[in-house]
Formats: sequence, C-alpha cells, structure tokens
Amino acid sequence: MTEPKLLRTKVLWGVGRPAVRVAGRAAFALRVEHHSALPRPPFVVAANHYSHFDPPVIGAALDLPIRFLALDDLFGAHRLLDWLVTGFESIPIPRQRLPIRALRTALAALEGGEVVGVFPESTRVSHWGTLPPKRGAAWLAVRAGVPLVPVAVIGTGRGFGLDNRLRRAKIRVEVGEPIETYGLGVDDLTSRWAEWVGEQVARHPGSEVSGPQRAHFDGQRSRSPLSEEPADGIDQQGEPEADDDHRPDRDEHT
Repeated sequence: MTEPKLLRTKVLWGVGRPAVRVAGRAAFALRVEHHSALPRPPFVVAANHYSHFDPPVIGAALDLPIRFLALDDLFGAHRLLDWLVTGFESIPIPRQRLPIRALRTALAALEGGEVVGVFPESTRVSHWGTLPPKRGAAWLAVRAGVPLVPVAVIGTGRGFGLDNRLRRAKIRVEVGEPIETYGLGVDDLTSRWAEWVGEQVARHPGSEVSGPQRAHFDGQRSRSPLSEEPADGIDQQGEPEADDDHRPDRDEHT
C-alpha cells in the first residue's frame, strides 16, 4: 500500500471508530456486549448482515481495524462510497466467479496479523434465517488456523435496512466467545456460528422489521468457497484445487 493510502486508512479507522460509537449511542442507543475477551489478532470475524451500518458498527464495537470482504458490485456505484470502501481496505470479492484473488488477499492479511470480516449470508437480509449461511468465514479461519469470532448485530435492519431509509431503532452488538478452529471442519464451524447467532437474535424479539423475509440479493449459487456446498475449484476439504483453470496465480478478476 502506498504511503498516502496507508495514512488515509489510519485516519479513517482512527476517527471513524469513536465517531460511530458516539453517533450510535446518541441516535440508536448503541450497546455492545462482549461475552468473552477478544483473542489477539489475527482472527476472522463472522457476523449476520441486515444493513450498510453493519461494518462500521462492528468495527466500532470491536475497536479494531477490520478488513471486510465486500462484493465487487459495491464498487463503481458512487465515488464517495468507493473512497470509503477502499480507504477502509475492504477486500473486493466477485459474486459469481471463483474469488482466488480475494481469498489470497484475505489469507495474506491473516498471515500478516490482521482481522478479516465476513458476512456468511453474503448479502443484506430483512430477517435472520432468510438465507442459509455460506462457508467462507469458516473456510478462511480453518485454512489460516485462526479463531473465528462470532458477532450478532441486532436492530440495524430497523435503523437502516433494505429500503435504505433512516429510522430510530435500538442497535445492539453481541460479540461471542472465540471459536478455536483446531479439529473443526468447515461445516461444523459454520453450524456453530449459525446456532450462536440465532440464539442472540432470539434474545431480542421485535428487533427485526415486520413483513415477509427478503434479501437484497436472492442468492444465485456462487462458484466459490462461500457456497454452502463445495464449489467448482474447491475440494471437499475446502482447499483450492491446483488445476489449470483455478491455479492461485491466475488473475480471474480483471
């Protein structure tokens, strides 16, 4: 990263986290509950996803810079959004293609001692359980041999949900006990994460919007380890296959 970009990232995280905490408490009665102490980085954060508010709220709650995986269709829509997303060092990931570059970037970040954030639902939803969780967060944690920290975000769908309308709501962030990945498979880890998040959402009845279940993107099957089943180019253990079409050094994203 160039020096100006590095400075921008430090400033954004340094200013953004306390600003989000102050604004969140004032406007949304933001409250954070830690069920356990956070591990030392590196680790993977896996959270449910209702709102565009979720990444900054989670970053403020954990008080750590987090490199979130962000779907590449977020980029190019608005210059300010592009500036913010790249400034926070989000990792672009394609929705349909095998994300070799994104996975390599995320693994390199973990190897470098950073925190990577993933939304296993892979899109914003109106209600928990609208879509089954995908395997990307667990795959990264198992592959890198780092803990997975489960996070449940409550109320952001009411505050700024799928309709992108700002409303008063109470926002809560539940930060769970880290799940050590040694001896766990990707499917087991994904199931443990989903069970824990479901329990936290159930503790806050009325925190979701009324109406039918909806998703911002209704989930065409992805060709990536973010899928709930092994996908093209991923073996049964979640490892990239070293074939001609999906070798790690092939650039499939430009």
